[in-house]
Amino acid sequence: MRIGVDVGGTNTDAVLMDGARVVSSTKTPTTANVSEGIAKALRSVIEDSGIDRAMIDGVMIGTTHFTNAVVERKHLTPTACIRLGLPATVCLPPMVDWPDDLREMVGGNAHLAHGGHEFDGREISEFQPDEVRSIAEKIRDAGLDAIAISSVFSPVNATFEEQSAEIVRSVIPGANITLSSEIGRIGLLERENAAIMNSCLRQLAARTVDGFKAALDELRITAPFYISQNDGTLMNADFAKAYPVLTFASGPTNSMRGAAFLSGLRDAIVVDVGGTTTDIGVLQHGFPRVAALAVDIGGVRTNFRMPDTYSIGLGGGSLIESNPLKVGPRSVGYELTEKALVFGGDVLTATDVIVAGGSENIGDPSAVSQLDASLVSAVQARIMEMIAIAVDRMKTSATPVPVIVVGGGSILVTGAIEGASEIIKPDHFPVANAIGAAIAQVGGECDRIFSLAELSRDEALDQAKGEASDRAVNAGADAASIEIVDVEEVPLAYLPGNATRIMVKAIGDLVEA
Repeated sequence: MRIGVDVGGTNTDAVLMDGARVVSSTKTPTTANVSEGIAKALRSVIEDSGIDRAMIDGVMIGTTHFTNAVVERKHLTPTACIRLGLPATVCLPPMVDWPDDLREMVGGNAHLAHGGHEFDGREISEFQPDEVRSIAEKIRDAGLDAIAISSVFSPVNATFEEQSAEIVRSVIPGANITLSSEIGRIGLLERENAAIMNSCLRQLAARTVDGFKAALDELRITAPFYISQNDGTLMNADFAKAYPVLTFASGPTNSMRGAAFLSGLRDAIVVDVGGTTTDIGVLQHGFPRVAALAVDIGGVRTNFRMPDTYSIGLGGGSLIESNPLKVGPRSVGYELTEKALVFGGDVLTATDVIVAGGSENIGDPSAVSQLDASLVSAVQARIMEMIAIAVDRMKTSATPVPVIVVGGGSILVTGAIEGASEIIKPDHFPVANAIGAAIAQVGGECDRIFSLAELSRDEALDQAKGEASDRAVNAGADAASIEIVDVEEVPLAYLPGNATRIMVKAIGDLVEA
C-alpha cells in the first residue's frame, strides 16, 4: 500500500492506495511549516482507514517548497559559480540574466576559467588545474562552500566539470557542489542557472527532507519515502537532497499523472482547477508534455526538464467583480472557507456563484440566493470562456481532444468546453494530485548532442538509452524494470560533423524495500 501526498499553496492532499484502489483521502490546509501539514494529512488518512502502519510500502510526496523559496527569495544559500570556457563566453558572465535582488541574495560570486568543449567534444582551450585551484581558494576565503560548476557543452563531455569538482573538494572538504551536466540540457546560461539554483537550495533541501522524515517517524511510519519530480516520476530522499530543483513543477505534474491514471487516457488535455489558479497541461503517452523552451523560475531562465503547462488566475477562491465583470486573478486562496459568502464571509467568490447557479450544494446556499441571476449566468459564461481559451492555447491542432478535469476547484466547470471531444471528471478528482504522486514510477533522462561522424546512429542511441537508464537506477528504480518510453532525435543541420540531438526518457518501478 502507498500513501501519496501533494503540498499545494492552498491545501495539502493525501491519499492511501491499495494497488489501484483509493482506500482513503483527505484535504487539509497547507501550513507554514510544511512538515506539520504533511503529518496532519498522513494522520488523517491512516486513522480514517484504520490501516496497520506496517502495511505501508512507501510514502510519495510532492511539494512546492523549493519553488516557493526561489519565488519568495527565502532560505537561499550564497553560492559561487565556476564556469569553464575561456577565452569564450566572457561577454555573458554567470548570473547575467538574474533579477538583481536574487543575484544579490545568492551572492553573485562568479569566476571564469579555461576549458570547455565544442559540440563534438573538441576542447575550446586546455584545462588548467592550478587556475581552478586558485579560484577554489578564493571561494574558500570568502566563506562559501556551495559551488556550481559549468562548462561549455558539458552534456557532451563533462570531464572538465568532474576534474574541477575534485580540485574544489581538495581545497574545500565537504563542499556542496553541483555539476551543470547532471541537471540541465544543451544551452550554457540556462543549464548554469539551474546548477546555481540547485546549489543554493541544497541546505534547504536537507532540512526539508529531514523534516519529512521526522514527520514519518512521529507517526511511526517506517516505510521509505520518495519525492516526486517535474516529469511525473519519483526520486529517493537522498537524490532529492542532491537535486531539489528537479521538484519545481511536481504539483501540476502530479495532477496530470493522477488524471491519466483515474481516466485511463494516455493522450488528453488536463485542466487542474485549484483554489487560486487553473493549470492546463497536455498528456502524451501518459506523461506530461515537456516544455521545449527555457522555463522561467522566479525570474531566472532554466532548461532542465519541466512540464509544458499554462496557468491562469482562476480558482474556487477567485474574486468576482460585477462592474465591469471580472473573474480573478485575485483570490482568497486558503481563506475560502472563512471569507466566501456560502461559508459566512462577506466576499463574493467563484464558488459562491457556482452554488447560486445550482450546480453545487456547498456551505449555506441561502447566503447567495439573492444574487442577480444575470450576474450568475455571466460569471459562469466567463469562467468557461477563460478555460476554453486556455485549452486552445495548449492544443497543437484544431482537432477536438478529450479534456480531463481534476482538482478541488473543478466545480467551476459547469458546461461544455469548446474544442473538447469530451469532458471527463473521474472519481476522486479532488485529490488527483496526491494520487499522481502515489502511483508514480522512477525516471531518468538523457539529452545530448552526438557527432555521427565518429559513431553510428545505433551506437549513439544505445549510449543515450544507457545514460537515461543509469540515471533512473540512481534515482531509485529497479534495474530489471527499466523501460524506454520516449526517444526524440533532432538532426542539427547547422552544425558540422553530422550532429544530432538525442533525448531519451526511461522509467522503472521502485526498488522494493
